[in-house]
Amino acid sequence: MNWTTVADWIAAICMLTGATLALIAAIGVLRLPDLLSRMHAATKPQVLGLVLVLIGLGFHFRDLEVVGLLALVGLFQMITSPVANHMVARASVRAGQLDTERLLVDELSGVLKASRDEPRGAP
Repeated sequence: MNWTTVADWIAAICMLTGATLALIAAIGVLRLPDLLSRMHAATKPQVLGLVLVLIGLGFHFRDLEVVGLLALVGLFQMITSPVANHMVARASVRAGQLDTERLLVDELSGVLKASRDEPRGAP
């Protein structure tokens, strides 16, 4: 068994595992009951699944330029996906679309009640 065969096996395992995690994330988005649970399912396994697929592609192509590009894609995905979902969650809390009975800890509602009295927008 040579290096290319081992690299192809690693690539196949990483891609199948990443695709499985992305499928689990999609099922979680459809099946989970509330917004915050769905957002958790959309970020955690989806980003890990994408990173595993990118690692598999790196082992498949075995080119330094391609691996660098794949690393940038993975880095930007890990940076932007949690931030975007955090902003969506914060907007949904402000809009009152959150099921507060499912929360164990709610640190944001007290802050939001205090900030509702302040004027918003341009003067």
